[in-house]
Amino acid sequence: MGAGPAGTTAATLLARAGRDVLLVDKATFPRDKCCGDGLTTLALRELEQLGFDPGAVDSWRVVDEVVIRAPSGTERRYRLPDGPGQHAAVARRADLDAALLDLAVDAGARVEQGCALAAATAHDDGVDLEIATLGTIRARHVIGADGMWSPLRKALGLHVEGYRGEWHAFRQYFENVSPRAGDELIIWFEEDLLPGYAWSFPLANGRANIGFGIQRGGRRTIGDMKQLWSDLLQRPHVRDVLGPDARPEAPHKAWPIPARIGRVPLVGPHTFFVGDAAAATDPMTGEGIGQALLTGRLAAEAIMSGVADPTTRYAHHARAELVADDRMARFLIPMLARPWMARAALKLTGATPWTRRNFARWMFEDYPRAMVLTPRRWHRGMFTGPGAYARSE
Repeated sequence: MGAGPAGTTAATLLARAGRDVLLVDKATFPRDKCCGDGLTTLALRELEQLGFDPGAVDSWRVVDEVVIRAPSGTERRYRLPDGPGQHAAVARRADLDAALLDLAVDAGARVEQGCALAAATAHDDGVDLEIATLGTIRARHVIGADGMWSPLRKALGLHVEGYRGEWHAFRQYFENVSPRAGDELIIWFEEDLLPGYAWSFPLANGRANIGFGIQRGGRRTIGDMKQLWSDLLQRPHVRDVLGPDARPEAPHKAWPIPARIGRVPLVGPHTFFVGDAAAATDPMTGEGIGQALLTGRLAAEAIMSGVADPTTRYAHHARAELVADDRMARFLIPMLARPWMARAALKLTGATPWTRRNFARWMFEDYPRAMVLTPRRWHRGMFTGPGAYARSE
């Protein structure tokens, strides 16, 4: 259920393995998906492992460095590694998700669009899914890739009542932006947004994704967001980046982001929850594409493993991959909420080319957040590996 990055990853892998795969989504593709559109090294490596071709996405932009503005107003450039491969990129989700769906179809998955889940009933040997326009379908395994408020989770009685996410984000596409906004990935740590941030992510053809994210329970409330957006766009450093000719390409949109992996059920009877349905987003940045691709792959691998209880295998591997990093991020977030600590951290990380490069790698998930604290994941070259798609360059 769900044809975003998590669902299409699982569908592609299972179809390639010869499984009978039905991929269902209530939307019709291509469709817009509220997102910052950034791809971390984790996401890029998962895409490469899946056999995804970036050339299938017209809006794909490789990023070599990130510009960070501290709450004090100081800007620093953080260069990503100069070695082979891609460590960060930007691609519109409408384009990326449509290309991933094509990959699943090419692998042999059957796709049904515009079909919403009406009900789900678990049995000893599978799950009955009542799907609009399709009727009732019996599935041996079901992968719930249907978002933060997963209808599948709710139908199985596994939802969290009143849950509204850890982050809330707001974004708008602009066209005719300045050369700087069209080329540079910029992050603004505004004092009144901490521990959240604002961004300008470059896209092809003079376009950019501009937005901001705030954490629920921070100094800003969800009700402030529309007024905050107008105020943010009028700040001189944001106006300078956008340029005098920039204009909105589409209406602004807001969306909640779930970031509590391991604190919601990851599985149900014959059911695997992945991506936003697993609340797998990084709690520090709100990034979720890499985690969606990863959990989709882990669910497919669990099913293909042939073990008697693949749901237990999946839950174990998903927690092993993501829970330690989630805990470390949640430990750091209260510190970054204090402007003086955010300023100090950015000053320290920006002190030398070495600190800038390695902070950029850490921030863009070149290796897991808590790598240094989890010896079981240590390996030779863990901090110095090439980026994704290195062999194709």
